[in-house]
Amino acid sequence: MTNRDEIILALENVSYTYEDGTEALKGIDLLIRRGEKLAIMGANGSGKSTLFLTLNGIRKPTAGRILYKGRPVDYSRKGLLEMRKNIGIVFQDPDNQLFSASVTQEISFGALNLGLTEEEARARVERVIEELDISPFRDKPTHFLSGGQKKRVSIADVLVMDPEIILFDEPAAALDPKHARMIDGIIDRLGERGITVVMSTHDVERAFIWAERVVLLDEGRIVLEGTPDEIFKNEEALARTNLEKPTVLKVFEALCDAGILDKGLAVPHSSGELEKYIREVNQ
Repeated sequence: MTNRDEIILALENVSYTYEDGTEALKGIDLLIRRGEKLAIMGANGSGKSTLFLTLNGIRKPTAGRILYKGRPVDYSRKGLLEMRKNIGIVFQDPDNQLFSASVTQEISFGALNLGLTEEEARARVERVIEELDISPFRDKPTHFLSGGQKKRVSIADVLVMDPEIILFDEPAAALDPKHARMIDGIIDRLGERGITVVMSTHDVERAFIWAERVVLLDEGRIVLEGTPDEIFKNEEALARTNLEKPTVLKVFEALCDAGILDKGLAVPHSSGELEKYIREVNQ
């Protein structure tokens, strides 16, 4: 049974309908635990982006309610500022988030609006710049940055606020493999620090390795939620949400069916874990 003290965000029968009548979310019930790594997955148009906008207070549910630390979200200007300080969102397209003349000014903007002294704000900015290895391009205009650099700055924008929860909307979208791995590493370190991380992604390989829990959305409703093993073994739910089994899981199941590996083995979540099983068989 879930301990309510562990719940940092709770959605109770949340629905959202756009002005044109599109029902983007339909009766969402979801508990998000402090410090967990949660992947939100589904086909395009399933409601993932709208869900993130409601979690951050950008969109107010048209029905139902959201509770932060057990209290209903306050949608006054003061309440929303407090919420967005604690629940940051990193958009899929960094250009929707960056607007200042230089990288340092961009990262400083949020810190200076927290009511910190100039010295405290500067210390936070410098810490984040160092943590995300932004120093080499800190004085550049944001529009001159590469896609990977823009993504790091957009993460810095959120991290400088010292949030409890960070929402990542398709964090590796449109990035080359090198920068995608870099962003993955940053997200891993955030989880190690106890920050609650919620990620929207189509990348089944990444979700299978990284997530502690996966939620599948389809047409604005939760189809299934559970551990990565539970989710990615459910072929019916995967087909409904246009997702495939991770490669490691497909190969593992094929080797088990062929009698090469024992079906009682723990499911490997990475190629390294699978290779270890195969080496042990060949010894």
